[in-house]
Amino acid sequence: MNYTTTIRSELEDFIEREGLNLSQLGRKAGLNAGTVSSILKGNRIMAVDQLDRMTKVLNLPEGYYYVQYIQECIVETVPNWRRIRPFLFRCAELDSLDCIRRSVQLLLDNLTYSPLLFEVAEEFLTAGKHKAAIILYEGVAASERRQHSERLAFCQYRLFTLRLGDNQERNLQAAIQFEPFVDRLDETDQLDALRELANTYKSLQRWDKVDEIVEELGNKAKIQLQLPSKLVHRRGEARKKLKRPLFVYLTFSYLLRGGVCDARGAYEEALQYAYKYADLSWVKDQDEETQKWVQLFKGWAKANIFVYKLRIGHESVISDYAEFIDHNEDELLIGIHNIASAANKFDFDIDPILEKYKSRILAYATPQPESIGMYTHQIIAEESTLCFYELAYYYLSRKAFPEGFKYLLAGLVIANCINKDTRILSFVRLFEKFRDYATFDIQRNYQNLMKREIGKHEKKSGGIVSGK
Repeated sequence: MNYTTTIRSELEDFIEREGLNLSQLGRKAGLNAGTVSSILKGNRIMAVDQLDRMTKVLNLPEGYYYVQYIQECIVETVPNWRRIRPFLFRCAELDSLDCIRRSVQLLLDNLTYSPLLFEVAEEFLTAGKHKAAIILYEGVAASERRQHSERLAFCQYRLFTLRLGDNQERNLQAAIQFEPFVDRLDETDQLDALRELANTYKSLQRWDKVDEIVEELGNKAKIQLQLPSKLVHRRGEARKKLKRPLFVYLTFSYLLRGGVCDARGAYEEALQYAYKYADLSWVKDQDEETQKWVQLFKGWAKANIFVYKLRIGHESVISDYAEFIDHNEDELLIGIHNIASAANKFDFDIDPILEKYKSRILAYATPQPESIGMYTHQIIAEESTLCFYELAYYYLSRKAFPEGFKYLLAGLVIANCINKDTRILSFVRLFEKFRDYATFDIQRNYQNLMKREIGKHEKKSGGIVSGK
């Protein structure tokens, strides 16, 4: 039975059962009698607001007739965008994702709807309706896969950012899927896309990819910075799309190239990159946003100069670095990780520093905000596992077993949450190395964690660990 027959017959039954005339039904629905008459005679297709009003009069759940509405509005008649657009928004409000998916599939048989659906996806994204937006972006991307259009590339960009989450394996797949589309984006969108790709690969510790992407980012940023001022003014509208001041993209490339050198053990080279973004005297703009980022980069340069000197073994910088952390909460987690790593490598005593920051460090064992400063949620989660491992190793190797196992178990939970096999394995190996020093309660907690959390991970992915 199609939609028209269903609702008309139920409305007619309702009128007869309740002894109503058209005017009375109209008053109940908040519609005039002429509109009700046209609906009952089948002379008009209702707008979604009218459909919702009639559904409420019939005392049925919201969205009850949406599947039939798709049949009438899209399948049985020529689609009318003035009816369909409000219907899609209403579906998003009710989280009726299957109705959105079905509508998109039907509409995209005609590619003229592609730009219209893209605009709706952008509005869904702004409104925080991410699941609904993903359906539209996926549909538009699939419909334009042979067009090599900028809109196709931008859909893939949106999908990349929306798919990022705690699961690092999925983040890797999202990055791999998006990367080929970067060059099809607008020049300014490319800068933000490369920055986000670099951050993602950084959180995955894929340093070769980070190096490749930030080199491209730096080159593109240099080109934009060197454009003549007249051309800059002509392209002012495009520039406004950048999420950061233009100089940030170049200095960010230096920041991550230093990180790549650090990961490869080339600490002297990393220092040279840090000095590059420490001196930003060439940045002439004085607006508030620009100056905010200038100060941020100067702060990061100061911190990283401390870090790279620590990596070389300069114990004398620890107190200055700790003082820096005191005044820069964003750097706490990474700072403690760096100090603990150096302490483990060079046998430094950092007990007073760790005691001072203990409660603030352990706060990272719980879920964190989407981002802190320049650090994305993914980087924070990854850095948490690195920091907790170094702290666990520091305490366990110094026979401070309760503290060591506390950080070990907390880090193991985070590693499992982000689906990071290498991190899970490192914590398991560390536990097995010091198992004989674990109390009965600690061993029981470890076993329960392995069975409850890690066991689920292993079952899903053919994992690498098992509890004894």
